[in-house]
Amino acid sequence: MIVIDGTNVIFGRMATFVAKKALSGEDVRIINAEKIVLTGNPSAIIEKYLERRRAKHTGNPELSPKWPRVPHMLIKRMIRGMLPWKTARGKSAYKRIIVYSGNPKELKAGEIALKKYNGVSPHITVQQLCEMMGYTK
Repeated sequence: MIVIDGTNVIFGRMATFVAKKALSGEDVRIINAEKIVLTGNPSAIIEKYLERRRAKHTGNPELSPKWPRVPHMLIKRMIRGMLPWKTARGKSAYKRIIVYSGNPKELKAGEIALKKYNGVSPHITVQQLCEMMGYTK
């Protein structure tokens, strides 16, 4: 089992690593999901995810895609985009990924060399993004 600490980790770099490991059959746990960093223009990122939440199926809104506001569920949904989740292989890989907000006592993060945020480029954390989408603790 691989445990990844999401503190100041760039989302895209982490998600590709997680998707690959899950597809190869390993269990992956991500802790501190709310501290993962999305790099880029913050207002563009917020607008992109607000637009995804607003998208509705005109004939039957219950058939619309669901985008969560809770940090750990949003991260898992974003990682799903990197998996072939409509196939049996992708579904089983998706089930092997568990994401936690905060740090559960029973899990301890190992040292995995993932690209950390350098503090220079524009960014937004998952916690800030979720709060802009209406998440409250």
